[in-house]
Amino acid sequence: MPSNNLLLEEPIRMASILEPSKPTFFPAMTKIVGTLGPRSRSVEIISGCLNAGMSVARFDFSWGDTAYHQETLENLKIAIKSTKKLCAVMLDTIGPELLVVTKTEHPISLLADESVVLTPDQDKEATSNLLPINFSGLSKAVKKGDTIFIGQYLFTGNETTSVMLEVTDVDGEDVVCQIKNSAILARQLYTLHVSQIRIDLPTLTDKDKEVISTWGARNNIDFLSLSHTRGAEDVRHARDFLSQLGDLGQTQIFAKIENTEGLTHFDEILHEADGIILARGNLGVDLPPEKVFLFQKAALYKCNMAGKPAVVTRVVDSMTDNLRPTRAEATDVANAVLDGSDAILLGAETLRGLYPVETISIVGKICAEAEKVFNHNLFFKKVINYVGEPMSHLESITSSAVRSAIKVKASAIICFTSSGRAARLIAKYRPTMPVLSVVIPQLKTNQLRWTFTGAFEARQSLIIRGLFPMLADPRHAAETTNATSESALKVALDYGKAHGVIKSHDRVVICQKVGDSAVVKIMELED
Repeated sequence: MPSNNLLLEEPIRMASILEPSKPTFFPAMTKIVGTLGPRSRSVEIISGCLNAGMSVARFDFSWGDTAYHQETLENLKIAIKSTKKLCAVMLDTIGPELLVVTKTEHPISLLADESVVLTPDQDKEATSNLLPINFSGLSKAVKKGDTIFIGQYLFTGNETTSVMLEVTDVDGEDVVCQIKNSAILARQLYTLHVSQIRIDLPTLTDKDKEVISTWGARNNIDFLSLSHTRGAEDVRHARDFLSQLGDLGQTQIFAKIENTEGLTHFDEILHEADGIILARGNLGVDLPPEKVFLFQKAALYKCNMAGKPAVVTRVVDSMTDNLRPTRAEATDVANAVLDGSDAILLGAETLRGLYPVETISIVGKICAEAEKVFNHNLFFKKVINYVGEPMSHLESITSSAVRSAIKVKASAIICFTSSGRAARLIAKYRPTMPVLSVVIPQLKTNQLRWTFTGAFEARQSLIIRGLFPMLADPRHAAETTNATSESALKVALDYGKAHGVIKSHDRVVICQKVGDSAVVKIMELED
């Protein structure tokens, strides 16, 4: 399946833009994280999401109890079996998130230029003039003139369900605000964000720890999305906590950058975390609008060079209620891909949106089109220059595998691995062809029981751009003393052929350890 990628810098025939894209088994190299919720928790809808391209299911514990999310997860497991599509599980923590506490199901109207009081007294009823919140320290954190935002998945600037407030007075524990725009607070889950103000609450709250140690441990979650990460110490603290929970020591931590404090400490957070989520909802409130794109490009570049997956959020908000994204949103998705994003995270669009399956499908199609004009050669050179010399042994082998695959126009790169590290390094160089990661399970013991590794490693590849894992028979060793295991290779080739990635007379590049050495092998397939 040789690549016929065009570059944006090259002249293209404009009429070719109208030609329909050829369908492929992999909707896109860029991965899609879907948030499962009220509109996307049935087996039928989840199956549709998987078939449309969702590879990671996100469970947002800002709302719903563990029983609710467990039921959704059980439906996900059924959908995985029926569709035969791998899917990883991400637990999203609440963190120091401020919420409007409303017990009424009736909409609350807020009128511009009127006053509203934010109070920590949660026993009071939410009205147009009084909004109870879940934090008693707000009055100590803010001052006159500060800006506060309230909304579902936060303020975007054009939602009638989001409101901007300006602090006019502090009265004891109450905060008096002037309403800057009219809005209607309908439904539940309204978050509150104070622009560029530190909230004195722990990043990993007691409730988060309870959810992780019960629901998370019981379900062996693949990823922990650490909300409101403000520094490297937050990541270290979360990792220490996970290490005490058995298999969760393997869970990868993705730091969500949601405020200017996280932005300021970005480099140290990137060093500690396994991946980064650019939470543009909250961050878009803290940053001036003209600076948002600059942060995105700079952050994605740093993640790409470090070889750590980066996830972009808040791309097609309008599809929560509409079947088509706006032109700006469609362009935004493409630019996230061109900037180097590994995955697109859909929040409200699939959680409470009317068209979860269609949203995933459309985002996948946009990603696939953007990948066709991604400048792989320039990206490869950038990474090579950034890594410098001397390279590590594994870095040298994996970069050589990508270079060879590009030169011979290979259909795929097949990488045999136990830890997944070699496959991730190959994907770091953004080859034009898919990387089939054959994860070989290893037998381990804690002196009480024997277990196979590999499942975590395979699922954690599902968030990395261009990497498509398969779990091999444990009898096939990732490291052999002779040539590449023919039986394991045959399984990988049959997988590629069955899914239309590889066909007769194609070339494939194989990367595998042989004894103490790592080898790159080019193979041309026969009929």
